[in-house]
Amino acid sequence: MRLTIDLTDEEVKILKKRGKKNYLKLKEQVEDIIRRSCISIKKNLYISEKFDDNLISIFSRARKGRKRKY
Repeated sequence: MRLTIDLTDEEVKILKKRGKKNYLKLKEQVEDIIRRSCISIKKNLYISEKFDDNLISIFSRARKGRKRKY
C-alpha cells in the first residue's frame, strides 16, 4: 500500500537525524513510528474517548498522570 505524506524540510531533517541514530533510512523510520503508534493503541484499547475520525483516535495521546490542582 502507498501513502503520501507532505513534510516540511525541517521535519524531514529531524526524521533523517532520528533515523540515522536508529540506523534506519527515512522511509524505514517513518514506518517504524507508525508501527509503534499502532501497537501502543492496541495496548490502550480501554480508552473510551469518542472521536469523529478513527485516525485521530489512533494517533492521539490521552493525558496521563495526576490532575493539576488549581
